[in-house]
Amino acid sequence: MIVIGTDTHKDTHTCAIVRRETGELLATATRPARNDGFEKLLLWTRQHAPDDEPRVWAIEDCHHVSGSLERFLLAHGERAVRVSAYLTAGGRKTARERGKSDTIDATAVARVALAEGIENLPVAILDEASREMRLLVDHRQSLVKQRTRAQNKLRWFLHDRWPDLQVPTGGLDRIKWLDLLARKLARTEQAADVRICRDLLNQIRAHTRRVHELEREIAVLVADYAPGLLDVVGIGPVTAARLIGETANVHRLKSDAAFARMSGVAPVPASSGRTDRHRLDRGGNRQLNCAIHRIAVTQGRIHPPAREYLARRQANGNSRKDAIRALKRQLARVIYNALKASTPIPALT
Repeated sequence: MIVIGTDTHKDTHTCAIVRRETGELLATATRPARNDGFEKLLLWTRQHAPDDEPRVWAIEDCHHVSGSLERFLLAHGERAVRVSAYLTAGGRKTARERGKSDTIDATAVARVALAEGIENLPVAILDEASREMRLLVDHRQSLVKQRTRAQNKLRWFLHDRWPDLQVPTGGLDRIKWLDLLARKLARTEQAADVRICRDLLNQIRAHTRRVHELEREIAVLVADYAPGLLDVVGIGPVTAARLIGETANVHRLKSDAAFARMSGVAPVPASSGRTDRHRLDRGGNRQLNCAIHRIAVTQGRIHPPAREYLARRQANGNSRKDAIRALKRQLARVIYNALKASTPIPALT
């Protein structure tokens, strides 16, 4: 088997062909990051690896940058796996060849994939439903950030004009308060700060309306794709969509341990001699990690079994943070099983 390590960029993609058995670098090439460039890369690869010789593409997972190449390869019957960027960075540090270039990075991707084990890496598959949810959740998050910036600016302008006006926390997310402020501004004499406040109110109102529309759309998609995920305490439609989108179809992962490792919630062994310990994993998909952390904190407040589990861990000497980390690992198993039970099995290429 040969492995094609791929370093992806906005303008170009660089590939390095490495033989699995020996780790020997056979060839490298750089092509434009366009459809015609993808076709040239595929033709070049087939010239160096006949169809009767197994091959797999190891693509550095860069979401929007690598997605189009990944979809092209899968549509043409190629096998591909995803390599996290943090794995590549670590592999490049220990490589014999010093420095950094696209060719060095592509070779590092291939060799890291071999070191990790092709069978242990997440398989790239075509799953448009999970991709759609990830894009919608990302767009909603971007709108929420824009709305927050407008709200912060509005609060300062309101404080400057009316120091005694107290808008409650979260008040600017509610239409009731937006209408109240709009009426108050309408009764105020015309001034530059008043006009700015009106513009900010209109922005906040538009963002709020669009965020609510996206949440309703996301809820329908989640209920159709993985309804069992919503039965887990602490998981709402937006969090479920984040889990689905970042996992990109749970069937590409072989076990809940692989899901936990990908999410960065599996403890990393850090033992030496008589010391037997584990440390926090700072790698993995940070979006997945953040979502699981929110679920753990929520369950720690409202879910009796989770509260009992945290209390038991703390009684045994764990800190609250350590107990939460242990709960996150248990939740990874629950989420994996819920996803696997309700997510359709894709047709792997």
